[in-house]
Amino acid sequence: MELEMSAQKNKSSEWLESWDPNAEGKWESKIAWKTLWITTYALTLGFMSWFLVSALAPKLNNLGFDLSKKELYWLAAMPGLAGGGLRLIWMFLPPILGTRKLVTYSTALLIFPLVGWSFAVRSPSTPYVALLILAFLSGIGGGVFSGFMPSTSYFFPKSKQGIALGIQAGVGNFGVSIIQFLTPLIVGSAMFGATLGAPQRFVDEVKGIDKSVWYQNAGLVWVPFVILSVLISWKFLKSVPVTSRGVKDQLDIFNNKHTWLMTVLYFMTFGTFAGFSAQFGLLIKNLFGEFVNAPDPVKFAFFGPLVGSAARVISGPIADRLGGGVLTFVSGVGITASAFFTAGQLSPASSDDFMSFFWGMMAIFFFAGVGNASTFKQMPMIFEPRQAGGVLGWTAAIAAFGPFVFGVLLSLMAPAGFFQGVAVFALAGTVITWWFYARKGAEARS
Repeated sequence: MELEMSAQKNKSSEWLESWDPNAEGKWESKIAWKTLWITTYALTLGFMSWFLVSALAPKLNNLGFDLSKKELYWLAAMPGLAGGGLRLIWMFLPPILGTRKLVTYSTALLIFPLVGWSFAVRSPSTPYVALLILAFLSGIGGGVFSGFMPSTSYFFPKSKQGIALGIQAGVGNFGVSIIQFLTPLIVGSAMFGATLGAPQRFVDEVKGIDKSVWYQNAGLVWVPFVILSVLISWKFLKSVPVTSRGVKDQLDIFNNKHTWLMTVLYFMTFGTFAGFSAQFGLLIKNLFGEFVNAPDPVKFAFFGPLVGSAARVISGPIADRLGGGVLTFVSGVGITASAFFTAGQLSPASSDDFMSFFWGMMAIFFFAGVGNASTFKQMPMIFEPRQAGGVLGWTAAIAAFGPFVFGVLLSLMAPAGFFQGVAVFALAGTVITWWFYARKGAEARS
């Protein structure tokens, strides 16, 4: 890793004076693992904020809102647009701000969408434009990924980056499942009483439900955890001085064709994971919601991100042993096959057809999670350390548009055609992986 210290950085205890994890005797594992756990905690909160909208959108009309299917798809897609766009900014920040300031300041920003949504859901008269703005702010939690992951990679040797980044991204991804699983439990409890607002009336005429709920708690309950993360990050994190002469110096990654190939592969994996995580609940509601005994979206949607996140954590060390390219190839084959299968489960005759659709989705999430880990193993092997950090940030930024792209396409086309398109794209990614990274004699076998 290239290190460069300025006189000002030497005077600050925030910056490590000498750090080269790939050089014998210069890697302090205690600092590296402490950094990993603190930033992973912050990243988990970021993902929870990012996917808060996916937990709220399927139930907004039950609270008195009058939003069309297209408007709901767009609402769930907006955090993806923001997350992808903001990652294009965050990817340049690790060498400039350093890990300590980057994680502290970024985590503090999560307070805005968490508190903002607590006010918006209290009144069905909240303008749709205001909901879109809040959904965009939720994307801050997705944007931070492209700063946190590269900055964490600076702390680990190449031999450990598969497991380290697999843990961070995998555990961070669990934030999606946590927010989707716990939100129904949180909003059903008056844990804050009337102090933070009166309850809303939840009505489901199909199921004959009429009850009081506290949807403002969905975001507010996590604010103390965010504040704790800010304090811990500022107190305990250090920063690695990485050679960079600013944003222009980092743009050389775009002269390397593997940057673009890995962008395709990470969109195939994480783009699919994030896109379906954001839209899974709405897909369940729109495909099966009119049937008697229809499945409750909030009781099933969290399983997808849970399976994908677990697969990412498990696959990190496997990628360290087998190589990322081989595992990405397996991921591509799995996504292709499961997407084609699920495309045939999208014209249900009754709620009895739900489980075929559900298991097809679980397969997609699983193989996407495998590829999320393996691609992050590949990039540090293909690129030199400074470039690897930039490529990690760039590919993550583009893949973060997954929720937006998936939401827009689902609002414009039939679900079956969309799933077939996902399968074809994954097939193309699988061919790229085999030719450039997985086969014997591949140009950049990794």
